[in-house]
Amino acid sequence: MISFSILDLAPIAQGGTASDAFRNSVELAQEAERLGFHRIWLAEHHGMAGIASAATAVVIGHVAGATKTIRVGSGGVMLPNHAPLVIAEQFGTLNAMYPGRIDLGLGRAPGTDQLTARALRRDLNASADQFPQDVQELQFYFQPAEPGQKIKAVPGEGQNVPIWLLGSSLYSAQLAAMFGLPFAFASHFAPELMEQALALYRERFTPSAQLDKPYAMLTVNVIAAESDAEAKRLFTTMQIAFVNMLRDQRGLVQPPIDNIDDYWNPQEKAWVSEKLTRSFVGSKATVDEELRMFISKYEPDELMVSGHFFDPRARLRSLAITAQVLARK
Repeated sequence: MISFSILDLAPIAQGGTASDAFRNSVELAQEAERLGFHRIWLAEHHGMAGIASAATAVVIGHVAGATKTIRVGSGGVMLPNHAPLVIAEQFGTLNAMYPGRIDLGLGRAPGTDQLTARALRRDLNASADQFPQDVQELQFYFQPAEPGQKIKAVPGEGQNVPIWLLGSSLYSAQLAAMFGLPFAFASHFAPELMEQALALYRERFTPSAQLDKPYAMLTVNVIAAESDAEAKRLFTTMQIAFVNMLRDQRGLVQPPIDNIDDYWNPQEKAWVSEKLTRSFVGSKATVDEELRMFISKYEPDELMVSGHFFDPRARLRSLAITAQVLARK
């Protein structure tokens, strides 16, 4: 049996607010906890009208405070946007509040457009180039302080906060293997290199103090409903979001539509369909069959499910169906 988890973007739907998004995230986490999901992660994005989780550590604390047992973490914190010491203090604080329940997933991408990234980072090139050093510096702050150490993370020092590397490229897979860290691949929006990255990570993994053997998590989209037709209609919300991203027209989460072909052109359809290849859309029976084949073929140590929904009730229903399917894997 593998573990199953959830990625949440704290989506802001058309007609809704960030406050609504945070309430929905709490409700999602509580239901996931009840259904037996292992962890829920929130992702750092900036300047996006439809995503409310920019202050990721703050939202993690909000969700962790409203739950009891489920692990809560970042999927991920975009480390080049921050000083490693600040992240060590933030997640040291979270771990002190909710001991043994906090994960720290790290990404290298900006999580936004280039102008916003510059406002966050100031020096884009230096921040991207020093990502491996920043990861090591962050790890150092979580270790017990050495005699005479001048800079410490308080809270954070000596805390066992699990660090993950996240990515959609071979670079992240190689770095996670070299550092001996668990690895999460973003196959829910970047499926092209999933197989190669997974093989590379497993082949080159070096044991570390945190992890003695490779541990790979794959993220996929799951849109489940009572029927295939209903699920396909719900899926148009995500397809619209990807079309709008391609058009550089990001906005609030849109309601589903009856015919997606009325919305996109053939070139957009091809691009979006490729990006969403690792999406499992349909009734319980359909999702069950497709997920079974995926898990059997790639043998992830953990599967994380994501999904863009306009209606939070549809998201909860999809989660319940997904839980029924995954319980039999």
